[in-house]
This record gives sequence, C-alpha cells and structure tokens, in this order.
Amino acid sequence: MILASHGLIASSILQVDADWLAYYNRVIAAGGSLTTTEQNATKTLVADLKSAGIWSGMKAIYPMVGASAAACAQNLKSSSFTGTFSSGWTFASTGVTPNGTSAYMDTGLNISTQLTLNTNSTSAYYRTNVIRNGANGAYVTGNNCFYFGPRYGGSIFYAASQQEAGSLLTGANLDSRGFYQLNRNAINSVKFFKNNTTLASSIVSNTGALPNFNFFVSALNGSSISDYDNKEQAFTSISDGLTDTQAGDFYTAVQAFQTTLSRNV
Repeated sequence: MILASHGLIASSILQVDADWLAYYNRVIAAGGSLTTTEQNATKTLVADLKSAGIWSGMKAIYPMVGASAAACAQNLKSSSFTGTFSSGWTFASTGVTPNGTSAYMDTGLNISTQLTLNTNSTSAYYRTNVIRNGANGAYVTGNNCFYFGPRYGGSIFYAASQQEAGSLLTGANLDSRGFYQLNRNAINSVKFFKNNTTLASSIVSNTGALPNFNFFVSALNGSSISDYDNKEQAFTSISDGLTDTQAGDFYTAVQAFQTTLSRNV
C-alpha cells in the first residue's frame, strides 16, 4: 500500500500508470526512495517509451535514480532482473559511479537465454569524459560477446554483438559523455549510436552465439570479470532490437528524462 509519507497521495493512485506504480513500490519495499522530481521523470519516461512502441521489447531498464543501491538496483520494466551491486560504488542524484577496480552491477539477466540472437540491444548514458578500458556486457570469445565501451583503449569506442570477422564496431570518440545504443535487428544489421548519430554499422552476417553469462554494468562478465569502468552512468537498458526510428525516439525520451533531472550532458 502506498502511503502519503512515501510521496504519493492515495487519491492520485488511480491516475498513475500501473507499471510505474509497481516500480515505485519495488523501490520503497527495497528501502529506497525517490524525490518528487525523480518520480515525475520516471513517470514521463514510462509514458514516452510506451508511446514510441519501445516499452514492450524492453527486458531491463535501470534509471539510476534515488541515490542509493536499493533504488538504483530496481528494474523499471518489471520485478525481474533486480541488480546486485558489488562494493566500490558511489551513489548520487546524478547517477552511479564505479571505482574502476572492483565495482560492477550484476543485472541477473542471462544474455543467452533472455535475448534473441538476431534482435538485441543495450544502452547506457555516461556523464563523465574518461579514457578507460571499461565496458558494459559480457565477453567470452570474439564471436561470443555482447558489449560496448564508449572510450576504450584511448579515444576509441568498441562495440560488438556476436562479433564475427569484420563486424567489430570501432572508431574515434573523443568524449565518452552521452547516450549510447548498441542495436542489432537482423543477422546482418548491427549499429552503434551516440546520441542521435550512427557512429558505426556492420552488414556482416553473424552466426556466433550470445554469451551464456549475466549482463554486467561497468564491467565485462565472462570466465573472469574484466574491463572495470570508472565512468558515471545515469541510465542502462537491455532489450530486443530497435528500428532506427525507435532508436531515435529512445534517445529523445532518455535525453528528456535526464534533462528533467538536471543531469543531461
């Protein structure tokens, strides 16, 4: 039951989206809290994703609000895949920051069983400009991977979804800040976006399997944990593949969300 002391008035509950209310209840039950601004921002985000036809394909959405592990671990989309933070994190109203040496969040989402080989996507919103060999996702072998690093190995990005020869997405990137999307919607179509711009794409037909590991935030999961990141993240998602139009709408919705919270870059 939602109480006024939690920031919601009982008479207004019927006007609130049921999916958002379930998310809010999970935050409170876990011992977290959301400010009024965070409540309104996440409500609008849910509405925008539904309006754009994006919501249904989402597996996990971590808005990284509430300035605590309890709140930031909650999946906006459903009660599945609540994150588990290791030690080494800093939580703030602007997002979550790992220490770069031991910190990661285990989403509990197994990439192989929860995503489909030729339709998959992940995103992250970074607020700090840092050169770091850090990434989100999982990596086992060259053609058994699902990950990206926005400014990895110097001023270069790397991204791959079932990487085959010639399909690793890489190129120059001088600023790690912004909203990134790795998106596959066909066996021969994978793209990497920064904000509303395509950084790289591949039409190589990939046949490699998705990694049979949980998706990690701010590190790569695999036979060992590697590529610990130290950049502040203010949003992370994992989903089915998006069309180019949906990818553009997704950026618009997430950027509006960050702007409402006064943490947009």
